[in-house]
Amino acid sequence: MKNGLYIVATPIGNLNDISARATEVLAEADIIACEDTRVAKKLFSLLGVSHSKTFITYQDHNEENQAQRLIDLISGEGKSIALVSDAGSPLISDPGYKLVRKCREQGIYVTVIPGCCAFVCALQLSGLPTNRFLFAGFIPNKDKARTDMFQKLKSLDATLIFYETAPRIVKTLKAAAEVFGSRQAAVAREITKIFEECVTGTAEELAEHFTEKEPKGEMVFMVAPCPDNESGRDDLEELLKNALKKKPLKTAVREIVDQYGLNKHDVYQTALKVKDEQ
Repeated sequence: MKNGLYIVATPIGNLNDISARATEVLAEADIIACEDTRVAKKLFSLLGVSHSKTFITYQDHNEENQAQRLIDLISGEGKSIALVSDAGSPLISDPGYKLVRKCREQGIYVTVIPGCCAFVCALQLSGLPTNRFLFAGFIPNKDKARTDMFQKLKSLDATLIFYETAPRIVKTLKAAAEVFGSRQAAVAREITKIFEECVTGTAEELAEHFTEKEPKGEMVFMVAPCPDNESGRDDLEELLKNALKKKPLKTAVREIVDQYGLNKHDVYQTALKVKDEQ
């Protein structure tokens, strides 16, 4: 096996989802870099792969120091290293990109063994648009940070995808309802497991669902793209806010109407609203 870094995806629930190639790499690698050695060793036991090899913890808090240590093992001792997360594809809301970047900078061989990724599976289950999407990772725990994140992303013409924990999902859905309103949304949980579920509806409806039915398992929360009219309104308000800082209302309206070919009455009414808010 060639010395280098192997980024190996592991199952997110169903053990049968691991590929033959992934199993082969895990069996042949000299070193396993993982978030939790206990979780990794359990996986090896379930796969019937010998775990009488070196397991090294690689986490957020030690990523900077461990990255160079792992590279030195590859370049200095000719080792092959398999990087795994607790479940799914490494680097997706998990540590690893700094290691890959350092490997690139130092000419270390890097390859990927693809497999399960929770947010991709959730998107496939949701019935929401898949042609353009944004994975935003874990949702902040604090109320203001959570709302700020939603406000920042709400105007994007893309399906939004977030990770969330079961204990916080209802609070998150209630906050999302205030920002996203009646947009279609979905929550997928326990993907590939016995109790796999994907619930769809507005954020308010989803909050009611998980208030009545105790949420369990890992959660993926998704929101449909911004409707064209909502996106356009937000963009227009931003244009007017900037223009009204420098110009009289009628001048700002006339210039925006001429430049963007918009309806004068609609722009004027929006301008009055923006001016009142300012």
